[in-house]
Amino acid sequence: MIGNRRNASAAQADPELVEAFRKTATANISDNLHRQPGAVGLRPFYKGGVMAGTALTVRTRAGDNMVIHEALELVRPGDVIIVDGEGDTSRALIGEIMTAIARKRGAAGFVIDGAVRDAGVLLQSSFPCFARTAIHRGPYKEGPGEINVPVSIGGLVVQPGDVVVGDEDGVVAFPQAIAPALLEAVRQQEAKEAAILASIEEGTYAGAYGKPAGPR
Repeated sequence: MIGNRRNASAAQADPELVEAFRKTATANISDNLHRQPGAVGLRPFYKGGVMAGTALTVRTRAGDNMVIHEALELVRPGDVIIVDGEGDTSRALIGEIMTAIARKRGAAGFVIDGAVRDAGVLLQSSFPCFARTAIHRGPYKEGPGEINVPVSIGGLVVQPGDVVVGDEDGVVAFPQAIAPALLEAVRQQEAKEAAILASIEEGTYAGAYGKPAGPR
């Protein structure tokens, strides 16, 4: 049951750490989280590039965006607004105006477990926005809703203050406490994959199981 809690925003992640994750790929992050966490069913509604920031979480009833408007009054530069809209796609929760407000206030992006509208505009924008789908029908504005509580988006549980990263492959989130070690693991994987790609170009790649590559 959705209540009416309004909690203070969590401390933001180290900006240098966030910027470092902006240079990574969600696929590599997922690999180093045992391929378990990650939102399912969300897709990007923007030009592309990597989104990274600190989770400001919102939980609302299906098809209602009143509490999202409240959250926009709390957003800080670098926050990713994470909206648990119960996965409902019958009404859009945000559109061109709300994304413009978020962008102007320095938000790092929107992640909506629900629908958006004004998709044509959003898809031409560089401001990160993820959602399940687009629909022309607008939202209710009655509540209830909650801010800075644990939420679930596409099966991914996100806590206020988590680091959130999104790209063309999807969205992942993880606690700040594990972020430094995770970043190091991701960088090691990137180096390994770069070496594999180089060996492919050089014709020395031994295959996934250490066998000479070639026709099978």
